[in-house]
Amino acid sequence: MKASKARKVFTAIVAAMALLLWQLLQPVFLVQGGGRTLLALPVSRPQAFTVRFIHSVQKTPVEEDLVADAEARGGAGEFRLLRTRYQSFGVGLPFMESEGEFHEEGDYFVFDHMDRHFPALSLRTGVGTQLTLRAAGRTLRFYEMFPPGERIDLSIAPAYEALSGL
Repeated sequence: MKASKARKVFTAIVAAMALLLWQLLQPVFLVQGGGRTLLALPVSRPQAFTVRFIHSVQKTPVEEDLVADAEARGGAGEFRLLRTRYQSFGVGLPFMESEGEFHEEGDYFVFDHMDRHFPALSLRTGVGTQLTLRAAGRTLRFYEMFPPGERIDLSIAPAYEALSGL
């Protein structure tokens, strides 16, 4: 009788450990900065997010709509820039027809269907840039969290990597 109970307990422990290991290996959209994890979102399906900043030269807002896709690049994951919205033309902003479909929305110029691919992204806070990320109903105001020049890394990684910066 005791051996049967011990076997059930052992089986339950092994099952719980297997489930935990499986969860730790699942891909997450990982945002890290200042030596810590700022956000870790499951990406079992593509996760949309927006990066917003004030252009350093034009001093007008820029919004970039992206998606984190864990299934892209053979399962290695990638980010895709889908759309950029901005209020004035300037250095580093898209303007060529080959970069997407251009149109105006109110006070904004919009490049849609850009489809640019990146394996990872690094952003930096800057003086007056008000660097912000919006994802899954959360807003991270990096410019309020870090001094100018702080690097913010965005990646798609196994969930266990989020634990290193807690």
